[in-house]
Amino acid sequence: MSSTRFDIIETPLAGLKVVQRKPLADARGFFARFYCAEELLAAGFKKPIAQMNHTLTRSVGAVRGLHFQYPPHAETKLVSCLSGEIFDVAVDIRRGSPTFLKWYGDILSAENQKSLLIPEGFAHGFQTMTEDCELLYLHTAGYSSDAEGALHHADPQIGISWPLSVTDLSTRDQSLPYIDESFLGIEL
Repeated sequence: MSSTRFDIIETPLAGLKVVQRKPLADARGFFARFYCAEELLAAGFKKPIAQMNHTLTRSVGAVRGLHFQYPPHAETKLVSCLSGEIFDVAVDIRRGSPTFLKWYGDILSAENQKSLLIPEGFAHGFQTMTEDCELLYLHTAGYSSDAEGALHHADPQIGISWPLSVTDLSTRDQSLPYIDESFLGIEL
């Protein structure tokens, strides 16, 4: 039996990883390691967990995001879907990055046992593919309203191909402006 309980999968965006849990299953169900500081350190989760958040989004097609925090409150996140299925997206907003404003998306669900490990310098959002999607986020920094930032989910400079029509957005996310020439990204 392997001593590692995760496969770490590289994405086209440096530092952004897919964490594939490897559950041990039997007739009763399964056991899966959700977090291991030692194993995830090599994948880029280098700071201790400072905050955990749990969300529920009820309707299909809803989008939450694209949210981030400016330094010194920038955070690494481990995002997992506990119930339902989502299309999870991370956008590189690191100033000077060769993949600046490029995005990566993947399906996360309870069934596929995947998480997205999102490093500092990325905006994050997701779209619900089913009803009643529950997510668990592990953060390396606590939320700070003074450091809050966000990008518009439909910004043409990013060009995310959401799999479904967007059916629900918060009032705040609806009113976000598109990126202009003054947005140079965040410097870490």
